[in-house]
Amino acid sequence: MAATPAAASEPQFPLPSILNNPASAPPLLIAQGAEGRLYKTTYLVPDLACAVKYRPPKPYRHPVLDVRLTKARLSSEAKVLDRCARDGVPVPALYAIDAAGGWMALEWIDGPPVRQGINDWLGARPETDTTHADEQVDQTPLVDLMRRIGTVMGALHRTGVVHGDLTTSNMMLRPWKDGQGQNEGGEGTVLDGDVVLIDFGLATQSQSDEDRAVDLYVLERAFASTHPRAEAYFEYVLKAYGKTFKKAPSVLVKLADVRMRGRKRSMLG
Repeated sequence: MAATPAAASEPQFPLPSILNNPASAPPLLIAQGAEGRLYKTTYLVPDLACAVKYRPPKPYRHPVLDVRLTKARLSSEAKVLDRCARDGVPVPALYAIDAAGGWMALEWIDGPPVRQGINDWLGARPETDTTHADEQVDQTPLVDLMRRIGTVMGALHRTGVVHGDLTTSNMMLRPWKDGQGQNEGGEGTVLDGDVVLIDFGLATQSQSDEDRAVDLYVLERAFASTHPRAEAYFEYVLKAYGKTFKKAPSVLVKLADVRMRGRKRSMLG
């Protein structure tokens, strides 16, 4: 999404103090949703980019209830991010939080969303190049990316967290260091980079196989909807997930049940 100067949006609410800090770069409004806004600015020093996630006051809610809900949701998200970071799951670092004020400052992840990378990669190839008829399909950069996604998903579920809103828009490709992970011959692709999970606003801490299966199902359906030409590649996500997470077999059994329920709902409308 294109960045928009925050000042041009004329907000109906005061911005949090972190966005009014004269030592920080002018905030850019990156994304806006029903629950909050995402800004890009800097943190503490001019060259440390950060993302500020801000939940503005909701005028339709009682002020006391609004503050309580906002504080609880941000605090929960911060705890999930901290748990993921401690267990080695690739997520943005949490720099600062004011739960009562409705904001948190996070590491800015340079690089495109996975959604953009996949679409760019597919767009540069004829449709026949993205089918399983290709004998070299197991060696394609897209398969490698799918395996990296599955590995990250296994790490996330292993740490006892379910994301709740998994899409390829909520995964970023953090650029590799020079030479890391490049193809033979030193050639890089738009799919290079470490997969970093973002936007944990709906995340919960859970050990339930059902919750984990729903997490995978949401990602599977989002992938099929967003990248229909590459839908068959999702199997590589599940294979890598199975190799990363020792409880994957029971989760994948649940996934089959969740798929069946999803198909029944689609048939019944």
